Amino acid sequence: MGDPVFFPPARRLTVGEAAAMIGGALRKPSSASIEIDGLAAAAQGGAGKLVFVDGRKNAALLDHLLAAAVLCQEELAERVPDAIAVIITRKPAAAFARIGRELYPEAIRSLRVAALGTGIAESASVSPHATIEEGASVGAGVVIGAGAEIGRGSVIAPNAVIGADCRIGRDCYVGPGASVLASLIGNRVTIHGGARLGQDGFGFHAGAGGLEKIPQIGRVVIQDDVEIGANTTIDRGALDDTVVGEGTKIDNLVQIGHNVRIGRHCAIAAQAGISGSVTIGDGVMLGGRAGIADHVTIGDGAQIAAGSGLMHDVPAGERWAGFPAKVATEFFREVYALKKLAGDRKRKGAANG
Repeated sequence: MGDPVFFPPARRLTVGEAAAMIGGALRKPSSASIEIDGLAAAAQGGAGKLVFVDGRKNAALLDHLLAAAVLCQEELAERVPDAIAVIITRKPAAAFARIGRELYPEAIRSLRVAALGTGIAESASVSPHATIEEGASVGAGVVIGAGAEIGRGSVIAPNAVIGADCRIGRDCYVGPGASVLASLIGNRVTIHGGARLGQDGFGFHAGAGGLEKIPQIGRVVIQDDVEIGANTTIDRGALDDTVVGEGTKIDNLVQIGHNVRIGRHCAIAAQAGISGSVTIGDGVMLGGRAGIADHVTIGDGAQIAAGSGLMHDVPAGERWAGFPAKVATEFFREVYALKKLAGDRKRKGAANG
């Protein structure tokens, strides 16, 4: 594997400790004292490393495995070389991630503590009317406006801008060069570098002199435990708020328009575009480059495939795909029919030739 020079492991684990952490079972109890000093992909492995192999389709990875220990399902355990400790678990990938968070805590905290420590950098410009709780960190070149509030344990990375009267909760992270305006941010929120929150939405009225701007006087409200990717933009509401629900994860380069309301624990992949006044339920998944027309409602647990163009409401729990998007099974039937038609024509042309 690549040299993890930026993320050294915070500690070592024994195989027994790792198994207890995830509720796994050891194939051989005598392997409990074997030490794990890092993670690796199963295809690369390495001495002292923990790897995972998930499902029979990946079982061939076990044939030449080099590692201290492997996470796998029970049906694969007997295929693991004897010298390697086996931790049996129903969900190896999830268990691998859980152990990884223990070994590499800084990798999920955006280097915020190691880079800054606590306190306010001398070159930061902080209004005397802002409130910074003890234990927060404000990096070089940061600008914080009057009336803004930053909670304990939060980190504002270099050159970020926090607008007047914005509130950022506790244990948050605002990445380098990000800007937060007209926004209320909950606790444990991560905003990666270059993200833009709270700028005015795309609202214009066709007047005699051309396009005339409509004032956007709403806010952005980000609930607890949300993550917002690099260079993502979230517009403030026009009259109502733009809201992102608890636990939602948003990838890089996503555009979220004004008055959008996103539910809890959604996943939105890179380059998705969500037009104004869209309502998204809880647990929704949007694939990369999905485009959502304005005023559409997507029900709880729905999934929209990558590259889809959605122009209609989606009931809860349904999977849609295509451009324009439709129920996924219908879309794939059409793709199959077109493929078959093209093949029939090609064979007919060859026979006539």
